[in-house]
Amino acid sequence: MTGTVYLVGAGPGDSKLITLRAVELLQKADVVLYDRLVSKKIIAMIPKSTEKIYVGREIGDDTTHQNNTNELMIKFAKTKKNIVRLKGGDPIIFGRGGEEAEYLKENKIKYEIIPGITSGIGSATYAGIPLTHRKYSSSVVFVTGHEDPEKKHEVVKWKRIAQSVDTIVIMMGLSRIDIICKQLVAGGLDKQTPVAVIQNGTTPQQKIVIGTVSNIGKLVKLKKIKAPSNIIIGKVVGLSNIIGWRKNV
Repeated sequence: MTGTVYLVGAGPGDSKLITLRAVELLQKADVVLYDRLVSKKIIAMIPKSTEKIYVGREIGDDTTHQNNTNELMIKFAKTKKNIVRLKGGDPIIFGRGGEEAEYLKENKIKYEIIPGITSGIGSATYAGIPLTHRKYSSSVVFVTGHEDPEKKHEVVKWKRIAQSVDTIVIMMGLSRIDIICKQLVAGGLDKQTPVAVIQNGTTPQQKIVIGTVSNIGKLVKLKKIKAPSNIIIGKVVGLSNIIGWRKNV
């Protein structure tokens, strides 16, 4: 018999957006392995008696970091403890939750996957940007702007995406925003297509910069926007000034 590992999504930033199931598991966990983007308020929900271990991966960390996290999950599970692997957003939307589940399966460890609100959706909603809309968008795609450095070639086909969907949500792409926009334009996307960059979405520190594909790179630098940020491209961005319901810093 072993313990169980729960791969849990903590939501996009606002601590009140975490699920009831996630809170329940945090209250019962023996060990919590948590990521960089999990808010302090959510960490405060964990009982003081629970062992808490920070396993957040910083930008630039080598790929062996994930191996250490995997080993910790196995180590504690073999002592029959219940482990919460707590991730920002949703565990399997660019969160390596799928890889961790594969690893646990290979090692015959019981696990469950608990969904969370991904930042790509949460930040857009808090910015008053509906990712789909009957008049403006019938399709949406979620794309990583930062692919696995071990890949030999970039897999994302930006030029094809430019002509394939109405709304593009790019996560972890801030440092490459100029390159991405150039590729989208090369694929046929109109230079005047609206773009929003949302920093610290759903939190009190939320900031939004709105421009177009042609000038968003300059605006991001001018406004000193930093990670974590999400990029939203499409006509729906124009609705932010109309239905945006939350004051931004």
